Amino acid sequence: MGSRKVTSVVLALAACALVLPAVVEARPRGGRWELLGERTVSDKLETDSLVVTGARGTFRSLQLRVLDRPVQFRDMKIHFANGETQDVALRDQIRAGGASRVIDVAGRDRVIRSIEFRYDAQSLLGRTARVRVYGRN
Repeated sequence: MGSRKVTSVVLALAACALVLPAVVEARPRGGRWELLGERTVSDKLETDSLVVTGARGTFRSLQLRVLDRPVQFRDMKIHFANGETQDVALRDQIRAGGASRVIDVAGRDRVIRSIEFRYDAQSLLGRTARVRVYGRN
């Protein structure tokens, strides 16, 4: 192999070494979103709870998704299997078809027992909205 080919190969490898960390960093952290449950909400201020079985494992992130009608969220509490609770202030109105921000679950190896949320569905004439809760490892 000539010196020009060796130089070209070395430069190509150096370029790969510079680009590869950026490609790896660009991948989203965590796994896929998994549906933990769904609740139907009405046009009244309510508190609802969603039970999550320990068989589902631990989750690092949660997200709320809304269907049919907008929902005004007040707050959310995440109840863990070890008895601890994480309070999350939401104060967001999520439009129909929209989603909350990604909510980080505090701590490590946290098995979620249940999720409690307070909301006010912004529906008209007694119609309802659906709220889905997703988790990601």
